[in-house]
Amino acid sequence: MPVDPGLAELAPDERLRRLELTVRRRLDGLLHGQYRGLLPGPGSEPAGSREYRPGEDEVRRMDWAVTARTAVPHVREVDADRELTTWLLVDGSPSMEFGTAELDKRELSVAAVAAIGFLTAGVGNRLGAQVVTSSGLRGFPARGGRTHLLSLLRTLLNAPRSGLRDGPGVPASPDLADALAAVHRVANRRGLVVVVSDFLDGLPDDPDEPPPWERLLRRLAVRHQVLAVEVTDPRELELPDVGLVTLVDPETGHRREVSTSDRRLRDRYAAAAAAQRDQVRQVLRRSGAGHLALRTDRDWCADIVRHVQSHRRLAAAAAPGAGRGGLS
Repeated sequence: MPVDPGLAELAPDERLRRLELTVRRRLDGLLHGQYRGLLPGPGSEPAGSREYRPGEDEVRRMDWAVTARTAVPHVREVDADRELTTWLLVDGSPSMEFGTAELDKRELSVAAVAAIGFLTAGVGNRLGAQVVTSSGLRGFPARGGRTHLLSLLRTLLNAPRSGLRDGPGVPASPDLADALAAVHRVANRRGLVVVVSDFLDGLPDDPDEPPPWERLLRRLAVRHQVLAVEVTDPRELELPDVGLVTLVDPETGHRREVSTSDRRLRDRYAAAAAAQRDQVRQVLRRSGAGHLALRTDRDWCADIVRHVQSHRRLAAAAAPGAGRGGLS
């Protein structure tokens, strides 16, 4: 979205106030919606049993004890969850510190966290996080309230930049697989898991080969509603014609000089980048995660609004009158 060009120069508390104002003003219509606003899905609290309806009910919801006792197929009923626990995984690795538009990928990830935090806020709801930093994983316990959310956002805004690595051999940040494993350990109750990343970590050259974090993401999606927020920058998708430039891999420190005046090079780069993003989309789809794509040169608030409204309509069409909620 258009951002005040001087926002990055503001003091952290002023940036936080500006961010909260932006989220609340732009997402006001969504903040007063259903109890769970981001991912449609059934609840998990037992609410008795009823007779099985062929073609409508899932076999995995069969209540075998009641079925055996009555000799009539029954399914378990559940009430919509009255409390939601949201776990955030925020990728703060060096590749997230890249940006050529109004804000960089790391700043956009903080904006996404703010939007998700306010959208899932409610009486009894809790928010926890695992943050990937250059020095390791940092965990935030699941707690409720605006003060807790603002504390998490302030920490993300104040986190020191890791900077470019000097070269090969420099210790790397924790990888995405480690972070997903940490979320799996702490997310004991069914809820919402949101992963904010560029999903480039460990992405293999062979599109048919799964990245190391796919299995863990799939495990989380079995138990939880999972939303993958993919953060990208336009320069990751295509190169401008600006002559000789030095490209640096922020994760490894590898450097390479290239001439962007070569049209064939720019075309190959764009094709490879498009294939890479398609590979990420395919992995997320296989994992069963919802997918929200945000770009540093787009109106991120509008993209979030469109995503939430679209999935609320799908949820209402799939189960009219049923208790629904959430973000995917």
